[in-house]
Amino acid sequence: MSRRVVVTGIGVIAPNGTGKERFLEAMVNGRSGIKKITRFDTTAYPSRIAGEVDDFEPTDYMDKKDARRRSRCTQLALSTARMAMDDSGLNSAHIEKERMGIVLGFGTNGMEIIESQHQVFQNHGLKKVSPFGMISVLLNTPTGEIAIEFGISGPSNTLSTGCSSAVNAVGNAFNLIRWGAADIVITGGAEAPITPLTLAGFCAARSLSCQNDNPKEASRPFDVNRDGLIMGEGAGIVILEEMEHAIERKADIYAELLGYSSTTNATSLMMPDSSGTSRALKLAMKDAKVSPESIDYYSAHAVSTPADAIEIEAIKQTFGEYACQMPVSSIKSMIGQPFCAAGAIQTTSCALAVKHAVIPPTINHCEPGPGCEGIDFVPNVARKQVINKAILNSYGYGGNNACLVMGSFCSSQTASR
Repeated sequence: MSRRVVVTGIGVIAPNGTGKERFLEAMVNGRSGIKKITRFDTTAYPSRIAGEVDDFEPTDYMDKKDARRRSRCTQLALSTARMAMDDSGLNSAHIEKERMGIVLGFGTNGMEIIESQHQVFQNHGLKKVSPFGMISVLLNTPTGEIAIEFGISGPSNTLSTGCSSAVNAVGNAFNLIRWGAADIVITGGAEAPITPLTLAGFCAARSLSCQNDNPKEASRPFDVNRDGLIMGEGAGIVILEEMEHAIERKADIYAELLGYSSTTNATSLMMPDSSGTSRALKLAMKDAKVSPESIDYYSAHAVSTPADAIEIEAIKQTFGEYACQMPVSSIKSMIGQPFCAAGAIQTTSCALAVKHAVIPPTINHCEPGPGCEGIDFVPNVARKQVINKAILNSYGYGGNNACLVMGSFCSSQTASR
């Protein structure tokens, strides 16, 4: 029999709020974190807006020397992990370090270091290149830094499956606990892609919104006037814990993880496929042993591109007539698309939504675009509603789909639910 797994700690750094309290308040009030890019000159770019995090100071969580040698992605991941651990109330009395693991998801790490060190090499030669550069930009460096910080001696894994990386990380962490390989796992992901070259690459691909004059209304998932995604940055970390372990130490439990799935479309590197997404949704609910009609909230991947309609097609394939009754919303309307951090921030928002009985809205929604009709997008205003079960969808470049089912926690529920 598999063990039950609960969420006992949350850390989040998002474009519209750092820390769970500010983030939740922003979600409930539908506040956008999209603004004009301030980090570098964007005059020559067709897209000049992003979800920059502007209320995060690394030295609040680490000393200046460590902050200077770490990439922004590592800074975000480590700081958010500290928030989550503090929030969980875990301490050395509760932790058997060989039974504690870490699983994180990333797409890139240290793009700002790669770009700046390339310039140093080009302009000044080999002798001026930083000896810390290559170590700082490895994908598993943030995972290693967090493991060292908390003395984690159990399983340690870094996953990279495009924008679905963090959801796959949470799913793998869930499996480690329910199948007995660990009792506590730090999991989630981070991303810091707002750099000159990254922005140029996505502009060249014509993937980004060009609604530069009205940044807060530019991210419009499912809306007829959506014109592209908006880059974002941030991090989300949750502490997963075996239920009995959490109850024994009287932990505050946000939600319970019930199911997970991952599928591959094998059709396109860039575009999702409705049948692959639908299959992932069905497998996650089968894993959770729940029916489609029991889902009270669907947290969408939707990033304000034409592909939003493909996700709606998958929802209708999966839920049938119930698709028109089920609340669906996308927090990307408020934070943009922080790439591999997106699913991590979605996970934290889902856990908070379940705990506080509130569904975050899809802001900037005026009229559904073609293929998006007939769905309750919780437009513009958050909704107070008990959420017994929620499903979260994420997909990434390369054709990967990842889904989680999360529910309200009741200790008397049976393992089979």
